[in-house]
Amino acid sequence: MLAALFNVPANLGYPLLFALVAGESAGALIPGETALIVAAALASRGNLSLPVVLGVAAGAAIIGDNVGYLIGRRGLRWVVSRPGRFAARRRRLIERGEEFFARWGAAAVFFGRWLPGLRVVTSWLAGANRMPWPRFLFWNALGGIAWACTIGSLAYVLGSTASGSLGAIGFIGVAVAVLVYLITFLRRRLRRPRDSKKEGEAP
Repeated sequence: MLAALFNVPANLGYPLLFALVAGESAGALIPGETALIVAAALASRGNLSLPVVLGVAAGAAIIGDNVGYLIGRRGLRWVVSRPGRFAARRRRLIERGEEFFARWGAAAVFFGRWLPGLRVVTSWLAGANRMPWPRFLFWNALGGIAWACTIGSLAYVLGSTASGSLGAIGFIGVAVAVLVYLITFLRRRLRRPRDSKKEGEAP
């Protein structure tokens, strides 16, 4: 499917780019970011227009993410909160998710755009954990525009080597995000016994 971008006319390449980016943003496992990279590389050869590529990708990302938000809010939320087996665990999962999105939702929605895997599920999780839609829309729009401009512009400059280079950057970003999470988690775990000891020593 992606190879078709190399062979179709511009008036068909833009709709294909929109479909792939919007589909991935909504939660489908299709190569949306790779489609942007290929389209921007084609723009560097003069086959497509870079401003149109960036505009199409940004619009598709924003629309697709909002579809994913609705899927999460109306579908995933119902699946996780319905009664049945492991209902108590699922309720705790929802509570933790809501706490996370209340505190870190803006950063997750904005920066999740650049991280493989998270890009596909962040909008679902934001919807399932009831992140307020106006707040989601604002940070999602900023993230979609910034993502399209940065990835598209870098791919335009790098040309045919863009796919491998930007893919490596994405996985490095995932590794950094996981490392930061683990450090934060361990610090909190180590801090709890100290806090409990101080409370016990208080008169």
